[in-house]
Amino acid sequence: MTAVVAVSILLSLLLPLSLSCPKGCVCDGRTKVVDCRGRGLYDIPRHLQPDTLELHLQDNRIRGLVSMAFRDTPLLRVLDLSNNSITSVSPSTLLGLRGLQRLSLASNALRELDRRLLGPIRSLSHLDLSHNSLTGLPGAMGESLRNLSQLGLAHNRLQRLDKSLLENLEGLGHLSLKGNPWRCDCQVIGLKLWLETFLFRGGVVDEVSCSKPEEMKDKDLQNVPYQLFHSCMTTSYNYLFSNIHHLESDRSNRGHTHGNTHGNGNPHGPLGMGEGYGGGGSGLPECEPKQRPRPVNLRHAIATVIVTGVVCGIVLMMMLAAAVYGCAYAALMAKYQRELKKSEETSKGDHGSADEKEPLENAIA
Repeated sequence: MTAVVAVSILLSLLLPLSLSCPKGCVCDGRTKVVDCRGRGLYDIPRHLQPDTLELHLQDNRIRGLVSMAFRDTPLLRVLDLSNNSITSVSPSTLLGLRGLQRLSLASNALRELDRRLLGPIRSLSHLDLSHNSLTGLPGAMGESLRNLSQLGLAHNRLQRLDKSLLENLEGLGHLSLKGNPWRCDCQVIGLKLWLETFLFRGGVVDEVSCSKPEEMKDKDLQNVPYQLFHSCMTTSYNYLFSNIHHLESDRSNRGHTHGNTHGNGNPHGPLGMGEGYGGGGSGLPECEPKQRPRPVNLRHAIATVIVTGVVCGIVLMMMLAAAVYGCAYAALMAKYQRELKKSEETSKGDHGSADEKEPLENAIA
């Protein structure tokens, strides 16, 4: 009996030591909060209570997060790692934290995040990635951000955002994007359209200040009129017609080459340029020498389209008129045939009655 009591006492003394609060941290057993901020830590502290709900590690010297760094705290709801020196995060760092709701990696030195970082986490509501060096976010990460209500991306190196990522932010209410070198070219139109829908739904967003191109510099994307993006449509049309022009030029060059091979002994044509101006063997002329006639070709193409449309319209109207005339003519001819047949039947009836009257009159006589 004495031995059993001694073992019980020993276990009661050792258990709290094994699950004690990490050195230098402050632990609240009632709220399950562990506060390790500003302790000069280089790594994630060990021997954390498994029922810890909040872990504050901001203002330390942590440089990297290894795989399953928080496996001892599977019930974690709030994780703050802001203002450290984190440069790398393992894709499986947060593995096991299915109930994580708030995550802050702000004020670190992150350049990229793996698409698998958030993994099966679906309960995340607050994510702060501001004040890093991120150049983008993987679109596949959006699956874990469907329930996100606040997203901080301010003061990074973002120039654009993936469309699939934006489309998954269905529950977002507050978005921070300021302090990024946004490139306001044709690729940013999708972001502008999404922001308008986001604001219409009642969302809140700070400024999206353009840094490039030069004519857009320091302008807020939300206030830039769509008229300034007219070059995007022009570029698309120019690209289409230039490709058509290249195909036509290639076809004519090939025919010209075959025609001049025996004429001047130069298989590369009269100019001796070979296949492509740069000798790259592409068979297509380079873009630079062909840029000047492109506006003329564009005008010719537009004029051709207009003339073709007018001619097709005239032909269609003529076909319609011919159809109406044919129907009217057929109706008149049918009516005429009916009347002609009716008159013939009437005349035959009158002739038959006259023949019957003549024998009757002879018999009376």
